[in-house]
Amino acid sequence: MSLSPGATIGILGGGQLGRMSALAAARLGFRCHIFTPENNSPASHVAFKTTIADYEDRDALCSFANESDVITYEFENIPIETAL
Repeated sequence: MSLSPGATIGILGGGQLGRMSALAAARLGFRCHIFTPENNSPASHVAFKTTIADYEDRDALCSFANESDVITYEFENIPIETAL
């Protein structure tokens, strides 16, 4: 799978690694959509869009997935139900 500039990368997690990933992606022409349960997360300050919701919020996760061309994880402590 290849992504063209302008595509949206969904990132589960809004910490420092998510911030660095979003900054690098933006330099390559991609938009990042952050999904985080935290208000004011580091990645949300540089992201194209941020969804603030709990990792178990299935409706919010479905909307997030529908708005992303590809999804990655910012850290390994995502609940397994969320990852599926």
